[in-house]
Amino acid sequence: MAALLQEIRYALRVIAKGPGFAAVAIAVLALGIGANTAIFSVVHAVLLKPLPFPEPDRIVSVPHVPPPEIFPGRKTFAVSPANYLDWKRENRVFESMAAWGDSYLALTGSGRPEDVLAGVVVPDLFTVLRARPLVGRLLVAGDDEPGRKVVVLSEALWKTRFGGSPSAVGGKVVLSGEAYTIVGVLPAAQTFPEDARLWIPLVWTPEEQAIRGIHDYRVVARLKPGITVARAQAEMNVLSARLAELYPKDDKGWGAAVIPLHEELVGDVKPALMVLLGAVGFVLLIACANVANLVLAKTVGRRKEIAVRAALGASRARVVRQLFVETILLALAGGALGLLLAGAGVRLIVGFLGDQLPHAASVGVDGAVLAFTAGLSLATGILAGILPGWRLTAANPIEALKQGGRSDADAGSPAVRNGLVVAEVALALMLMVGAALLVRSLGKLRGVDPGFEPRNLLLGLVSIPDARYPTPESRTAFFERVLERIRALPGVTAAGAMNTVPLTDGGSTQPVAIEGAPAATLAEQPEVAVRSLMPGTLKALKIPVRRGRDITSADSEKAPPVVLISEAMARRFWPGQDAVGKRLTLTFFPGVVREVVGVVGDVKLRGVALVEPISAIYVPEAQISRGWLTLVVRTAVEPRSLASAVTAAVQAIDPEQPVTDIETMEQHAGDALTHARFTMLLLTAFAALALLLSAVGIYSVLAYAVRRRTREIGIRMALGAQRSDVIRLVVGQGMRPAFLGLGIGLAGSLVFGRALSSLVFGVSPNDPAILASVAALLATVALLACALPARRATHVEPTEALQEN
Repeated sequence: MAALLQEIRYALRVIAKGPGFAAVAIAVLALGIGANTAIFSVVHAVLLKPLPFPEPDRIVSVPHVPPPEIFPGRKTFAVSPANYLDWKRENRVFESMAAWGDSYLALTGSGRPEDVLAGVVVPDLFTVLRARPLVGRLLVAGDDEPGRKVVVLSEALWKTRFGGSPSAVGGKVVLSGEAYTIVGVLPAAQTFPEDARLWIPLVWTPEEQAIRGIHDYRVVARLKPGITVARAQAEMNVLSARLAELYPKDDKGWGAAVIPLHEELVGDVKPALMVLLGAVGFVLLIACANVANLVLAKTVGRRKEIAVRAALGASRARVVRQLFVETILLALAGGALGLLLAGAGVRLIVGFLGDQLPHAASVGVDGAVLAFTAGLSLATGILAGILPGWRLTAANPIEALKQGGRSDADAGSPAVRNGLVVAEVALALMLMVGAALLVRSLGKLRGVDPGFEPRNLLLGLVSIPDARYPTPESRTAFFERVLERIRALPGVTAAGAMNTVPLTDGGSTQPVAIEGAPAATLAEQPEVAVRSLMPGTLKALKIPVRRGRDITSADSEKAPPVVLISEAMARRFWPGQDAVGKRLTLTFFPGVVREVVGVVGDVKLRGVALVEPISAIYVPEAQISRGWLTLVVRTAVEPRSLASAVTAAVQAIDPEQPVTDIETMEQHAGDALTHARFTMLLLTAFAALALLLSAVGIYSVLAYAVRRRTREIGIRMALGAQRSDVIRLVVGQGMRPAFLGLGIGLAGSLVFGRALSSLVFGVSPNDPAILASVAALLATVALLACALPARRATHVEPTEALQEN
């Protein structure tokens, strides 16, 4: 211990003698370690930290698996009530199973009215999760009996709306016009789903329990002790096959999947986070290479000192250990500074992604992250000291004493330093190619025509309660009156409403029967997107009517059933024909034959990244009566300036009716690209950092080489070498490892590009133009990094250089 303390004190004195060197090394390491710590903080919270429930590895999601011929590319689907009940009753691998959905409910009473997202759940959900109440109790068996009106609050809602008072339990709360008794509070750490603010029982009528063809619910289950996911999957395969035989009309071709719940929750962000984790690893390696080069240069300058120590009896192991102590101290200082940078980075990431990042509330610098940073700093210090340490053990102290400070004293070092430059350039090129691919991909996504005009559109969700609007006529009349008021507002040019606006992941997909086509079972019927809308919606969105007419107020509940269809649907079912006048039936509304009265332009309903147009049906809201619609308001002024006026127009009709999710369509469209933009921005930042570090690495190697070769350059100039000859010498020395690094980096980019294939759109992962342009940019930066040392070399005075020892 005493020896170690002595080495630490000596290392601190050595570092203090070179404050410029120490500052550069610590700054470089801080950038690399800070970036890694920030991304690890997110990865740890999202991917590595288990769910906050007892034995979380036993909790699984059990979705339907649809027939691939009907849903190409769709891996999983929501579950129907009858199938869930059969699974729950007949399986032998699950300890408990629960179905759940969600719904917006209007919370009224004290305070302003607001829409809150409610988990509509089978009480067994809390048994599956083994959640524990913060106050009161959770839902239990019997709470799902008809007429029972009980609710569990989230901790956040309990604190904001009820002041966190325990006396709230047992009190009443009005949800969508109905009084519910508060029975308990669920702690924030165990909130599931994460965006729910309260939970009410899921109550099915006997008729609803028999439904197999409508898939509206999600299912979670807890595996029995000792049962693996593979065993459960085999059980569900057998059970699905049996149900398909018993109910071929509805279940033919449908299966079930067993997916660890944690895996399903993080599935959307996992590929991007893994790519970013690899990217920051590259940045750290470049930082290590830079520091190794700096330490190597400094150590070579200390060869005489080290040789004297060896001659006085210090073993090589002792000398190398001393060097490692120095690099580890530098890395620990860099780690401490990097931790501060990581804290800011984590706040930036969470603020950018918001509620689109699973477990966002738990992302932060905790004990695991601190341990990671400490370990990473230690490993970085060792890694940065390996090559300098190897050079020391390979050196002959007697020769070092003979050579003193002459330029050939480190003859073997240039190859090592150039090798580090090669590695830096190769890694930087791979990162830059990845960033360029994502930048081009995001540009392609933004350039996609969505099929409507997204500018100057204001959106706002209105969900009206059945208790106050029990009939289709009353619901339709409410929205008609609201839209009439909104259209009269100054600055509004058009207004409509639809149940799911374009560029929204999800939305209803339903089977359809085409009149004149061969009869098919439900499982074999083609599926199409179904949207309901109010008159004026197409005008507000500027979706063109290609043939036929738009929906009007005359298409009421008592009028003949009609629909609009997309061009993609017309091509799919009536190729080469005029689809106007054709007839179809939505299977979930049996017996209602609907006439196609218009064909409208294709719209990107589920996101701009979907290449193939979606077959879509648009039904008049009056003839399907959802009760919850998103207002679509086109304005001649900045849309957000009308948010208060639109809310006031709604509450002028019903003072207790909230309007939620008020945003512009451009904001909504931007949210759909949040993950892509987040990954692109971070990878671009890491690529820029890698480019900077590589330029610093090339410059430092050349600057050191010029200093060490001052005598040689002076002799060359004394013998007649021109300044241009010296520039070519120095630039050539710097560009040779840079070009080698570019070659290796291009090869590595082909592999890295394939790893990014799931994150890019509209561009080849091995796009030659991107590879060439990025290589040219990096070569230019390398050339600029060579310029200053080359210029310095041309100012060497031959007479002064020849006088050096």
